Amino acid sequence: MASATDAMTLPAGGTGRFARFVTVGVGAALLLFLLSWLFAALGFMPLVGSTIAYAIAFAVAYTAQRFWTFGARHSHGHALPRYFAVQAGCAVFSGVFAELATRFAGVPPVAVAAATTVAASAASYVLSAYWVFSDRSAGR
Repeated sequence: MASATDAMTLPAGGTGRFARFVTVGVGAALLLFLLSWLFAALGFMPLVGSTIAYAIAFAVAYTAQRFWTFGARHSHGHALPRYFAVQAGCAVFSGVFAELATRFAGVPPVAVAAATTVAASAASYVLSAYWVFSDRSAGR
C-alpha cells in the first residue's frame, strides 16, 4: 500500500517524465488547432472537421504519452479505455468548472481558461501516471 509520502512524489521518471508529458500535451493542442483550421479551410462542416481533428490529436497524444512519456507496456485494451476515461473526465470537469466560475462567480473567461487548463492538465498527469500507465495497474 502506498504511503502519503508516495502520493506526493512524482512517479519514476520525475521531472523528465513531466516535461515529456507537457511537450506531448502542447504538441497535441497545436495539432488540434492546425487540423481544425485546415479542415475548416478545406470546407468541412465545423462539427465534422473539428471531430476528425480531435480524434487525430487524441490518437497522437495517446500514442506519444504511452510510449514516449510513460514507456508503458500495457496492452491497448488496458490503457486506451483508461486514457479515454481520464480525458473525458477532464473535459467534463473543465466544462462544468468554466460554466460555474463564469456564470455564478463572475470570474473572467481568461482566468477560467487558465485555471481549467492547469487543473485538467494536472489531473490528467496524475491519473495517467498512477492509473492509466502505472506499472502497478498492469499487475507488474
